[in-house]
Amino acid sequence: MSSAQPASDRTASPTADVAILGSGLGGSMLGAVLARHGARVVLLDAESHPRFAHGEAPTPRSMVALRTVAERYGVPELKTLTSFENLTRILGPQFGIQRHWGFLRHREGERQDPREVTQSVTPALMHTAAHLYRQETDSHVYHTAVRYGCVPRQGFQVAGIELAGDGVTVAGQDGSEYKARYLVDASGRRSALAEKLDLRSGPSPLRHRSRMVSSHLLGVRPTDGVLAPRSPRDVPPVPWHQGSVHHLFDGGWVWVTPFDNTPRSRNPLCSVGLVLDPERHPAGERSGADEMAAIGERFPDIGRQLAGAAPFREWEVVAEVPYQSSKLVGDRWCLLGESAGFVDPLFSRSLSDTVEAVNALAGRLLRAITDDDFSTDRFDYVERLQRGFLAFDEDLVRSAYAAFDDYDLWNAVFRVWAWGSGGGSFRLQTALGKFVADGRDEHFTALEDVPHVGFCWPDHDGFKALFDTLVTRCEAHRAGTLSGREAARELFAMLEEADFVPKHLGFAERDERFLNPTPKKIIRSLRWAGTGADPQVRQLLMGNVQQAVGSRLRGRRIF
Repeated sequence: MSSAQPASDRTASPTADVAILGSGLGGSMLGAVLARHGARVVLLDAESHPRFAHGEAPTPRSMVALRTVAERYGVPELKTLTSFENLTRILGPQFGIQRHWGFLRHREGERQDPREVTQSVTPALMHTAAHLYRQETDSHVYHTAVRYGCVPRQGFQVAGIELAGDGVTVAGQDGSEYKARYLVDASGRRSALAEKLDLRSGPSPLRHRSRMVSSHLLGVRPTDGVLAPRSPRDVPPVPWHQGSVHHLFDGGWVWVTPFDNTPRSRNPLCSVGLVLDPERHPAGERSGADEMAAIGERFPDIGRQLAGAAPFREWEVVAEVPYQSSKLVGDRWCLLGESAGFVDPLFSRSLSDTVEAVNALAGRLLRAITDDDFSTDRFDYVERLQRGFLAFDEDLVRSAYAAFDDYDLWNAVFRVWAWGSGGGSFRLQTALGKFVADGRDEHFTALEDVPHVGFCWPDHDGFKALFDTLVTRCEAHRAGTLSGREAARELFAMLEEADFVPKHLGFAERDERFLNPTPKKIIRSLRWAGTGADPQVRQLLMGNVQQAVGSRLRGRRIF
């Protein structure tokens, strides 16, 4: 990659190499990478920073993806987002800590049953993530893009987009025009390019349906303070308050993501959202606040947690959450991240999907700029990757929603999700570790040569077969032709028998509600891997533990 040029050199010409619509996390990240390597970039946005955004609970995969972009393209500022320590030290005490992913199933009119919970703990050996206060993190990445030379324009209302064979022109309502050789739309749900090209007309190709209300609240009680554990065995290894909590019930769920769950934070806010299946919970005339209050009345412990909490900002109401564009890449243009589509916030997949798409698109754009060749087929992989993400996200979310009414089935879905996310993340982490060691980009390009592009673990046929079985059994349960207990029994049998599912960590152990990879459990699992594991899993487990320990000893953490 070429080194960055002075900003004055890049802004002298009225024609940019790339125009980016949307200066959120994805658009600003792409702009920072491109400008860092000498591209002339104009960053256009209808709004301004700082501002509210969803996607506050990062997954381990999104942390690896962010580190990958930071290392691969030489943008170290992105690593600020990859740990609680970095964020608090560099951006200030605005962030909550995320030590686990927690799920609690509720029954209408009853106290939450502490036996119907699951928790996945992220080992501190890997990283300590933060709940992202997006107005701070997104502003940080936006400012990074501008410092590298992106020409910013906030408050820019698109009046028209002209696509021609030799470039694009974006016109503003104020009469201004910006010309570029290529256009990336990263503006999300309200994509101007998707509207111009009529890419979302007609019935949605997605089968999943959900609606959502959300806000930031003051005065939300810690989850641990409203539950009623029956015995010491019901107390999770990490307090519920120190992670992202998902309250599940038949046909919907509530997220609680606190920014005030550590003494190192001075942010009193808590992100709260409600997502509902409109078939189970039809929309009425109630406001967002009334909708949330009604759920609190039906599910007592949710009501206790939110009792007395006050909204810090207006409740946002989204009548139809899922959408997908019919085409994602075309002549001189690309839809990126949530401009391409969105399924549901349940597993927080959108952040990692967007960052991985930036990783794939950035290198291709830099080569296209150098070659002066923006042929559509050069970006075909970016389209296939994002379509694969949306397909996987929908299958995963539909399976989860189908299982909300049966804890046994949810328990199986939870484990398949947790290990699929882990295995896929380890795969990315392995490539990142090799790149850090020798600087060879082929470690990343090799990741693209896979049979299941966009799938969470795209080169493991055994896990793909397990996931496909999960999807078909959950669909059968949704249709009423298979009980949750029967579906769970089959899935747990597969988990127990599979040599690609680690033993002793809880993924295959049905009665282990809390997936807590302690050093003792990790050692036992590594011993199992040495003799009984699928070769790829053996390599992933052993290699990533060695990388994590080695990076800590060397003082350069890549986890």
